[in-house]
Amino acid sequence: MTAIVGILAGCAAPLPPDMPPPDSPSSPSSVPPAPLARDDAPLPPVLLQGRSRWVPVRWDELPGFDSDALHEAWNAWLRSCERPPAAFARLCPQVRQLSIASDDEQRAWMRQRLQPYRIESLQGPADGLLTGYYEPMVEASRRPDAGRTIPLYGPPSGLSPRRPWYTRQEIDTLPQARAQLQGREIAWVADPLDALVLQIQGSGRLRVTEADGSVRMVRVAYAGSNEQPYRSVGGWLLQQGALRDASWPGIKAWARDNPQRVQEMLWSNPRVVFFREEALGEFDAAFGPRGAQGVALTPGRSIAVDKESIPYGTPVWLASSGPMASLQRLVLAQDTGSAIVGAVRADYFVGWGAEAGDLAGRLKQPLRLWALWPR
Repeated sequence: MTAIVGILAGCAAPLPPDMPPPDSPSSPSSVPPAPLARDDAPLPPVLLQGRSRWVPVRWDELPGFDSDALHEAWNAWLRSCERPPAAFARLCPQVRQLSIASDDEQRAWMRQRLQPYRIESLQGPADGLLTGYYEPMVEASRRPDAGRTIPLYGPPSGLSPRRPWYTRQEIDTLPQARAQLQGREIAWVADPLDALVLQIQGSGRLRVTEADGSVRMVRVAYAGSNEQPYRSVGGWLLQQGALRDASWPGIKAWARDNPQRVQEMLWSNPRVVFFREEALGEFDAAFGPRGAQGVALTPGRSIAVDKESIPYGTPVWLASSGPMASLQRLVLAQDTGSAIVGAVRADYFVGWGAEAGDLAGRLKQPLRLWALWPR
């Protein structure tokens, strides 16, 4: 997708994709002290970016900005600086130097170097939706056995990113589809819902029992799909009148009570994701999988966004309050997803494992966002 930039009624300026930030400091070892930016200077014009309108605001509008533990977000920002967008490239040397600074020093630097913009949809609403996602952890084996019969596949040869391949039901039932996946099995898992969760999340960690009986942790990452439309199994169950709680814990509970209909539920989603296996060393295990920006995700500090509304690598102030979480914090736009569409829309990366999965499966609450863009 390509960002669409425009001017609205002569009062809005387009968002410059390559707007140069201030020069990096001449000293490689320290960030030069700078006076606090005046927050009473004239505000810049409104910016338009894709499906969103960015309205300039004062820093005081950002709820909780003076109390966030900014150092926790700095690891995510450092990751973005591995593949920085053009507008932030010259700020990255200072971001790296500030990694050992205090929260107050980081806050003062942000006030001087960045301008906050309230993100709104083009229709005007500034409130949107926050959901969560995570990296599942699943027991697996390198060979099928009596307990693990559900394969996770690498992409078949000849898979095209622009041409639909077999549906989920066809893969399960047609010999010609199965033949093309022969030998592409990465590992086998016991529960078809675990396989579905890995596909929905796009990646995961496998605790794999090897053929020799040894056990090791690996990561499976997104490597392609069958290019069929995604259909929510929760939405299908709601349409069937089968449940009222379409959260992932609710779906799993229904599946336990209705094993004879699980296959029907799975086939309601024709989309299948294929994986590639990646080694998971000690350092990599401290971060999530790589997002669409191409950098590893940081739990609690990375979000997936609509890239037509928020460019990858943009620092974003996030505020959301609901029954599952109360959040006022700095996050980085580092990923996207097929369901993440709209100006004020974000998927919050919560981490990995069962606890993270429970939070991600239930997180659905109001959201406000502010983009922090170089002055």
